[in-house]
Amino acid sequence: MARGGSESLQVLSALDAAKTQLYHFTAIVVAGMGFFTDAYDLFCISLVTKLLGRIYYTDTTKPDPGSLPPNVAAAVNGVAFCGTLAGQLFFGWLGDKLGRKSVYGMTLMLMVICSIASGLSFGHTPNGVMATLCFFRFWLGFGIGGDYPLSATIMSEYANKRTRGAFIAAVFAMQGFGILAGGIVTLVISAAFRAGYPAPAYQDNAAASTVPEADYVWRIILMLGAAPALLTYYWRMKMPETARYTALVAKNAKQAAADMSKVLNTQIVDEQDKLEEMVTRGNTFGLFSREFARRHGLHLLGTASTWFLLDIAFYSQNLFQKDIFTGINWIPKARTMSALEEVFRISRAQTLIALCGTVPGYWFTVALIDVVGRFAIQLLGFFMMTVFMLGLAVPYHHWTTSGNHIGFVVMYAFTFFFANFGPNSTTFIVPAEIFPARLRSTCHGISAAAGKAGAIVGSFGFLYAAQDPHKPEPGYKPGIGARNALFVLAGCNMLGFILTFLVPESKGKSLEEMSGEADDAEEDAAGGAVRPSETRMA
Repeated sequence: MARGGSESLQVLSALDAAKTQLYHFTAIVVAGMGFFTDAYDLFCISLVTKLLGRIYYTDTTKPDPGSLPPNVAAAVNGVAFCGTLAGQLFFGWLGDKLGRKSVYGMTLMLMVICSIASGLSFGHTPNGVMATLCFFRFWLGFGIGGDYPLSATIMSEYANKRTRGAFIAAVFAMQGFGILAGGIVTLVISAAFRAGYPAPAYQDNAAASTVPEADYVWRIILMLGAAPALLTYYWRMKMPETARYTALVAKNAKQAAADMSKVLNTQIVDEQDKLEEMVTRGNTFGLFSREFARRHGLHLLGTASTWFLLDIAFYSQNLFQKDIFTGINWIPKARTMSALEEVFRISRAQTLIALCGTVPGYWFTVALIDVVGRFAIQLLGFFMMTVFMLGLAVPYHHWTTSGNHIGFVVMYAFTFFFANFGPNSTTFIVPAEIFPARLRSTCHGISAAAGKAGAIVGSFGFLYAAQDPHKPEPGYKPGIGARNALFVLAGCNMLGFILTFLVPESKGKSLEEMSGEADDAEEDAAGGAVRPSETRMA
């Protein structure tokens, strides 16, 4: 193992040993508000897709209000994930080439511009409006994608080793508040418009059930995603480059020491000679080298595959929970409501799930990750998600009968709780801790992109797979049904449980210990970096 004491640079040792102080919380808020915006932007679209269907695709001669055609629904729900995947790979690579701080502002401004542009989507035809919306949401996702590797890497490189897991988890936990905010904002706006522009149910008056002002509702909701990102732009630009990038990648120990002396309010020696000795020890292998494959190949496979499997289950639930609620009769039939009433009820359901299951899970991770470790939390999360998915799937007919809906919602909330107090948090944290500084952002981006590939499979696949095999929705082919889809998701979670054994435990260890960057020549020859066999908890 690497020596973390006298062998490492003083600036890195100072960061590892630093007491929790104001700059830690500043970094959490600045990086976390990016994730707040990310979650709001990605998930708020699921709240307004029913409204988009009513506004642009309703045929008043039919007994039910309009809905987005299958191909349009898939594009609107999934295009941001395609952009996110591309952004994670591109900005992850760029963060290692140009520096974390240099790229950080680009992603934020892209998110702000595209959030506003999404709400201004235009077109002469319904498909024209949807095409414009999809265009801007792709580039919104591209900016969001960059926030994943950069936020995680910046927080891991700023944190001390004792509470590093909690700090990175706290950044990611802002995603829970973003989901909650999306529900609350939609709830408030739909309630305000519903009160200001009352409308009858569709079955009473099809034409009048969707008031013209409803078109403003979804646009306002999407545009408000720009606000939190814009508010933190100044502070994001004020943050200095991380000392680990400046020292270990840019090889400027003097600047790293100067930056961290200001941050930590203490005098730090620059130790340029020691840095030059460290970086000439042969620890310069690239991503596609045999040495990287030997040291970290299984680690990257573990982080990428577990994130992929987690996101299949996580996003298929989250994006289409409104359909599940309708299926168990928790939300009335669309024809019995006006357009704004339906938006109100869908957002109320999502807000309740976020409040009860999503947000608490994130903060349980923050509290316990540096106590029990990443490995144990990820195993527990995957296992309990499997249990609760099977608990939903096996007696599915029981849950969908009248009087049992609350029990279904409770079980459903628990799957979210153990996703967030589990692999949804740890798959974000671990890739920011176990790879070398010069490849850290890139490897996190690759792992995150694998996750978004899972989200695409989940959001597109679940849309078709959950269709009733006998009575699919108009425009869809028969699927395997919601019950069998839940069995498939349970299988994904079980596979994630198994692949977790490829991922090392990083609790209480410095980033240089985990990556092997502080090893001397003899240790390097012997393979000093952490092996997959060290995945068990200490």
